[in-house]
Amino acid sequence: MPNWTLAADDLEAEVTLSDAGELSLALRHGGRDVIAPSRLGLRAAHEDLSQGLAFEAITTGEIDDSYATVTGKRREHRYVAKEWTLSFTKRGHRLDLQVRISEQGVAYRYSVPWTGPVTVCEEVSEYVFPSSARAVLLPYDNGRCDYEEIHHHTSVADAEEVLYGCPALFEVGDVWVLVTESNLDATYAGSRLRFDGAAFRVDLPDSYVTTASPLVTPWRTMITGDLATIVESDLVTSLAEPSEVEDTLWINPGAAAWSWWSDGASASDAEAQRRWVDFAAAQGWPYLLVDAGWRADWIPELISYATERGVGIWLWSHWQHVDSEIEHREKLALWKEWGAVGVKIDFTESDGQDRMRWFDSILAATARLKLMVVFHGGTIPRGTERTWPHFMTAEAVKGAEWIKPKPGKEPLYPPTHYLSLVFTRNVQGPMDFTPCTFTAVREISAGFELALAVLFESGVQHFADSIEAYDSRPEVRRLLAEVPTAWDDTKLLSGDPTSHVVLARRRGDEWYVGAGFSGNARVATVSLDFLGDGTWTADVYRDGPVDRIIAETITVDVGGKVDVPVAANGGFTLRLRHGDSEATA
Repeated sequence: MPNWTLAADDLEAEVTLSDAGELSLALRHGGRDVIAPSRLGLRAAHEDLSQGLAFEAITTGEIDDSYATVTGKRREHRYVAKEWTLSFTKRGHRLDLQVRISEQGVAYRYSVPWTGPVTVCEEVSEYVFPSSARAVLLPYDNGRCDYEEIHHHTSVADAEEVLYGCPALFEVGDVWVLVTESNLDATYAGSRLRFDGAAFRVDLPDSYVTTASPLVTPWRTMITGDLATIVESDLVTSLAEPSEVEDTLWINPGAAAWSWWSDGASASDAEAQRRWVDFAAAQGWPYLLVDAGWRADWIPELISYATERGVGIWLWSHWQHVDSEIEHREKLALWKEWGAVGVKIDFTESDGQDRMRWFDSILAATARLKLMVVFHGGTIPRGTERTWPHFMTAEAVKGAEWIKPKPGKEPLYPPTHYLSLVFTRNVQGPMDFTPCTFTAVREISAGFELALAVLFESGVQHFADSIEAYDSRPEVRRLLAEVPTAWDDTKLLSGDPTSHVVLARRRGDEWYVGAGFSGNARVATVSLDFLGDGTWTADVYRDGPVDRIIAETITVDVGGKVDVPVAANGGFTLRLRHGDSEATA
C-alpha cells in the first residue's frame, strides 16, 4: 500500500492509501503512536471520494505567516509550518488532501474541484485513539447546538457512544492532543464528534452541505504536545483566513459591567442602567452591556449619558431580529447612529450551514458599521477573531448564567469544570463565561473565583455580580479595575484538567498569574522563572477566612518562588510589576 510520511519538528503524519483506495492518517509525536490509522475522505453527490481513489501527485510548500489580532492569549502571532498537498482521483474526479505540520500540531483539509456546485453528503474523517487514552469530552445536544454542558473526564474505553462537541482533549502516554476545527464559514457546517466505540467520527448537523467549486472544508485540527503546548496554542487562529477588516482602531477590548445576572429586571429600567453606567465609570470599565428588555424610547438618552462618562453601551438582540439585510440597515445602523459601540446577539443555536451564512452576513454588516459583536447561545469560535477582529467573544460554555444565587440551591459546578475550560474551550477562542460572581452558588473559593479574571480569556470580559457585591469587596474592585482582557503572552506554569491550573499572562511589562485548585487546602508554590531580570513587586490576592480575599504586596526576585496559602477548592491571583515596593505581609 502506498504511504507518505509527512514530518516536521517532533510530529509525523503518515498518510496511507489502501488497496481499496481508502485513505487514512496516523499521528506520531516524538516516536510515540498517538492516533492510530484513521479514515479520511468524503462522499459527494457527484462521486464517493472515500474509496476507490488512486494517487496522482504530491506537492510541498512552506508557510511563514505573521499576523496580529486585537484580542486573545497573545496579539502578535507567527505561524511556521510545512505543507503537503496530495491529489487523488477517481473516474476523473479529484480529491486534494492538504496537510500542514507545525510545532503546535497537525491540520488537514479537503479540496474538491468540480464543474458545478459541490454537495457533500457525508464526511468520513475520524480520529482513532488507544482505548487506554484519557479523554476530556463535552456531551453535545444536537437539537440545541449545545456547548453548555460539563465535561466528562473518562477514558476512550469508557466513553459513551454519543455526540461530543469540539474541542475534545486526549492524553496518550505523556502526549496530549486537542481535536477541533478551524476556519469555518458559509461554505460548510460546524462539525461534532460522534463516538462509535472505536473512533471519533466527524459528524455534520446537516444532511448535506453545498457550495461553489472548489469546495474547501474547514481544517481538521490536532494541537499536539504537552499541556503547555495545548493551552498556549494559537493554531486555531493561525489556520483561519486573514482579517477582513483593515482599520481596527475602533475595536477596543475591555471589561464590561452587566446588570442582568444579578437583577434580570434591571435591563428594562432606565434609571437602573444609569446607576450601572455610574458604577462602570467609577470602576474604570469601558463598557456596559444592556441586556434583553431595553426600550428604544430611553436607550438613546442612556447612551448619551454613558458617553459623557466615558462608558460605551452594548445592546442585546435576538439573532432573528437582525437576520436580514433590511434589518441590518434599519436596526444595526440605527443603533450605531444612537452611539452604541457593540451588539450582543443571542440564541444563535445552530451549527448548520445556513446559520454559518448568517454569521458571515452579520459579521460583515457589523464590520461595515463599526460595531463590535458578541455571540451567545450558540457555537464556538473557529479562528473568528482573526478573520473578523471586531468579534470580541462567544459564550458556547456553561457559564455563570447557570449558578445565579438562589436560596437552597446546591452548587452545580465542581471545581474541575473551571479547570477543564482552561484546557479545552478557552484554547479554542475567546469565552464569555461572565466570571467573578462572588454571590453565585459555587464550590470554589473566593480566591479561585477572582482568579477566573485571568484564567479565562475574553475580548470583552463581563463581570457579572451586583454593585453591592463588588462594593463589599474593595480588594476585588481594585484588581478588576486593572486586569486586562487582551494579552501579549500566555504561559502555562503548571496544571492538569482535574487537579489545578497556574497560568501566567503578560500585558506590556506586567504579568498576571491566575491559579485554581481542586481538593484540599494547601500551600502552593509558584516559580517566577518566567519573569525578566530585576526585582518585582507582587500584589497577592489570596483566600482569607469566611470566603473572603486577603490582598497583600510583597517584593520578589526573578528566579525566586512565591508560596501562597490556598483554601479547599481555592485559588489566588498575582499581579507582578517591575520595581521594589514595601511589603505589607
